[in-house]
Amino acid sequence: MAHVSAAERRPQLIKAAIDFMTREGVAAGSTRAIAAELGVAQATVHYTFGTKEGLYRAVMEQLTQDLVAQVERAAPAEGGFEETVGALAAALWRTVREQPASYQLLSELTLFALRAPALSEALETHYRGVTEVTARLVTEAAERTGQPLAQPVETIARFFLAGFDGLTTQHLSLPDEEAERTCLQAFVSAVVALAGGRLDLVAVPES
Repeated sequence: MAHVSAAERRPQLIKAAIDFMTREGVAAGSTRAIAAELGVAQATVHYTFGTKEGLYRAVMEQLTQDLVAQVERAAPAEGGFEETVGALAAALWRTVREQPASYQLLSELTLFALRAPALSEALETHYRGVTEVTARLVTEAAERTGQPLAQPVETIARFFLAGFDGLTTQHLSLPDEEAERTCLQAFVSAVVALAGGRLDLVAVPES
């Protein structure tokens, strides 16, 4: 059998891990199971990633790269600010409807990472990366359309992502096409209102 270098094996194992955990869940994603998915020895996984957490970290990085690429592809090159935000949200929502298993896997990995200190950096990198890309797209849209931003762009980006995460979780838990369409419209309106200063921020008492 021809030798396969670690550099070549790495993406193969990441894909096998994503395929397996998408189908069976994160809890079932042992190094033994993922090695069997690709048809290699368990030692190959440990040699390539060191630990199970190392493999999970690589999977999170790959899912983040894929999500960021989807966000960037969804950004329209023209249109007003409101139309741009709406088009971005609609394009992302199509990926949720078309790839629900991928979003479920990323949600499972996020919860798993919260209890795994070895994955805390990967989790932070994931959210930081997605937030930075969203903030950049909002900034570019504002500059292109002459839309002054009433809030810091990171606040707008985090608000957008928090709302989108909530809608995604609702879709995975209790899908309702009509309700989701209405909520998505309300969500886009809220983002645009926040960016344009037409949505006042209410002070929340410290707990």
